Amino acid sequence: MNMIRNQWALFATALMFFTRIPVSVPYSQELLNRCNRYFPLVGMLVGGIGAGVFWGASLILPSSVAVLLSMVATVLVTGAFHEDGFADVCDGFGGGWTKARVLEIMKDSRVGAYGVIGMFFLLGVKFVALREIPDKIIPATLIAGHTLSRLMAVMTMHGLEYVREDESSKSKPVTKNIQGGDLLIAIISALLVLFLFYSWWFALLPFVMLISKFFVDAWFKRRIGGYTGDCLGTVQQITEVVAYLAVLVILEFS
Repeated sequence: MNMIRNQWALFATALMFFTRIPVSVPYSQELLNRCNRYFPLVGMLVGGIGAGVFWGASLILPSSVAVLLSMVATVLVTGAFHEDGFADVCDGFGGGWTKARVLEIMKDSRVGAYGVIGMFFLLGVKFVALREIPDKIIPATLIAGHTLSRLMAVMTMHGLEYVREDESSKSKPVTKNIQGGDLLIAIISALLVLFLFYSWWFALLPFVMLISKFFVDAWFKRRIGGYTGDCLGTVQQITEVVAYLAVLVILEFS
């Protein structure tokens, strides 16, 4: 029974940190450091909310409107947490030439031109890709995209070093100490979403996303030597979009 309570506390901590969903769990630094294993399950819940909004809206509204509302729902549920990180990375990497300058710009709460342009194209590609996917598999695609993209962020935590030397990042407590067991739990829970699809061709999704993650990781390592919390949000957003594009390719050739 204690084990179940402990695991619920870890999941609730991840839910509290990455969403606006109200949960009651005592603050604990230890829980923050160990809740990484449940990031994909948080994504599964966020994607499920988006899928539910799409399904309900599509009953009375055009599909394009339903897709847009599903995107709005996931942004509201997460408080644009990952989108904000992506915008910060666009500003930092676009406007900074040295590691110190990149990190300094990324800490600025203001959004610059690079961030606005990046978000415009990211959300635009996300919307158009989802709109081109058949309505019957959009719910599964949303759940898989949100779940597997968070697994990619966990894998980045495991593979790269955290580079901020200060404690200024609000993401630092949950971006350290990723152990092999936690990574394994994250992988197993995330891959369960593949059973939502009707064809095993969709098992290619995590591999395509993994390739894109490696390129993004290499970019981070070359520019700043590792990752920050904003970088994790960028990994999540980019690989989520890659998932939707990969679904379109799989549908075309399967």
